[in-house]
Amino acid sequence: MTRRAEVLSTYVRIGRTYIRWAPSLLLIAVVVFVPLGLIHALAINAEIGSFGFGPGLKLIALIGAVLALAATGLIGEVFYTGAVAISLTHPHEGKPPSLRQIAGMVNYGPLIAIDLIYGACVAVGLIAFFIPGVLAFVWLGLAAPVVEIEHRGIRAAFRRSLHLVRGKFFLVAAVLIPIEIIGDALTNLATELAHSLFGGSFLAEWLADVLTNIAFTPFYAVAAVLLTVDLIREKGGGVELHSKPVS
Repeated sequence: MTRRAEVLSTYVRIGRTYIRWAPSLLLIAVVVFVPLGLIHALAINAEIGSFGFGPGLKLIALIGAVLALAATGLIGEVFYTGAVAISLTHPHEGKPPSLRQIAGMVNYGPLIAIDLIYGACVAVGLIAFFIPGVLAFVWLGLAAPVVEIEHRGIRAAFRRSLHLVRGKFFLVAAVLIPIEIIGDALTNLATELAHSLFGGSFLAEWLADVLTNIAFTPFYAVAAVLLTVDLIREKGGGVELHSKPVS
């Protein structure tokens, strides 16, 4: 199979998997991103001065709002990525796990650490010389699914991602990079549309955050999980996707 055919085949499988699993993927996204979107909107639109706090308490409240915004956004992304990997690959008594079982199975600590390290490597690489950031995005991009699929630690997951991508760099780059770019562009467009309809309001911030995450995050998550499963199998692993979604 040529490189182009392999990439096209992968995109077709991503689309089919998304369609087959859409109810489950969207349900998980709603559960994760609706409450987190509310917290984001509250943090962004909070009028600290309206509470009548003194200068010291205003500063504490502002710092708390910023930390809440950053922490909940991180946990939301991490939980969703882990939840999709678990939902697509981990059987529970012969069936895909339920939402409650998924929540109990997510390896929060390693996933949060990987998200922080991965994000920092990509950001620093892009700012410094651009190309190192792109390389980090591709070479380390499968570490998070590896944590949930193979139950590896932080360093082991990064090493495993490097091992899986080796020899398949073009495929991983051709799948993940366009999805990321298109997702970011559509997110910006949706945010601008929400602001044009509702202004810089609480409702606009909440709708933009929730709708963009629900609409676009599942595609990247499915792509990353499918690539990880395919490359694990190609290199001798035995992981498989469930034949049907969770009911």
